[in-house]
Amino acid sequence: MTSEATNGGVQYTVDAHGIGTIEFGHPASNSLPGAVLDALASAIDEATADEACKVIILKSWGDRAFCAGASFDELIAIQNEDEGLAFFSGFSKVILAARRSTKFVIARVQGKAVGGGVGIAAAADFAVATKFASVKLSELAIGIGPFVVGPAVERKMGKAGFTALAIDAATWYDAQWAKSHGLYTEVYDDAQQLDVSVDALARRLAQSNPQAMAELKKAFWTGTDHWETLLPERAAISGRLVLSKFTREAINRFKSKG
Repeated sequence: MTSEATNGGVQYTVDAHGIGTIEFGHPASNSLPGAVLDALASAIDEATADEACKVIILKSWGDRAFCAGASFDELIAIQNEDEGLAFFSGFSKVILAARRSTKFVIARVQGKAVGGGVGIAAAADFAVATKFASVKLSELAIGIGPFVVGPAVERKMGKAGFTALAIDAATWYDAQWAKSHGLYTEVYDDAQQLDVSVDALARRLAQSNPQAMAELKKAFWTGTDHWETLLPERAAISGRLVLSKFTREAINRFKSKG
């Protein structure tokens, strides 16, 4: 069995049309251990710097879950605040990489998104999904809270949508609800329809004026400059909370259900 098959991984490719594809994955429902988070942020930076890449598609392995969020194994292994900060900073790095990229990021969400997975979809400039792409911010249910992904989710879905997801941490909200609250632009019946739509949009954008897209991107993200300090501060909050007895017991209960 390869290391990638057991530990997950990230791959960046760019085609002749200038469409850059970043694909991430992990055998545990595309969960996000620290190494995958770091590689994902680095891949976004690489695509941003690559002159051959005109637009970025962000996708995950397989045809089921888009992203199961934080790795429970790594959460339970955190022993101190420094380790907690380092782990949760991985999510902030991905969101900040998407934010500072001069290229549009399209999220292809084929299935369920939990916690950090919702944050990744929200950090994209354009997200499309299948009807199977329900969302849940489960952080409060394990004693943490969606502190790092919160600004990205709130920016896309508004205060009401973010509040509903953050408080009702045990409930799956379906893809149409997510669309109605601004997370998804469109919802399709299956992955085949989703891919046709993503490819068509990416091809159009790859032929658009790069400078115009970069200026639009800057305009879209106006008012988020403070995220460079806000998200690390939020990561520190989660890094402290994950050490609590409440959270450790809650994570162990979730792990035992799996």
